[in-house]
Amino acid sequence: MSIAEAIIKDVQALSESKQAEVLDFVQYLRSKAEKQEIKDWADLSSSSAMRGMEDEQVSYSINDIMELFS
Repeated sequence: MSIAEAIIKDVQALSESKQAEVLDFVQYLRSKAEKQEIKDWADLSSSSAMRGMEDEQVSYSINDIMELFS
């Protein structure tokens, strides 16, 4: 018996309200996995975009990018 089959069998034995709780939990797990996948792609994209920049020579100082307010 596969894991999915075992889950289905066990869930079918639960009351409808408990089945709803299981569904909520499964949806939470799916949402969490989707958010992690999006984060992983964003991290990969950022690291790819920034690749090689650490070797570039900086032609400005911190004073060049600071804005003074009076």
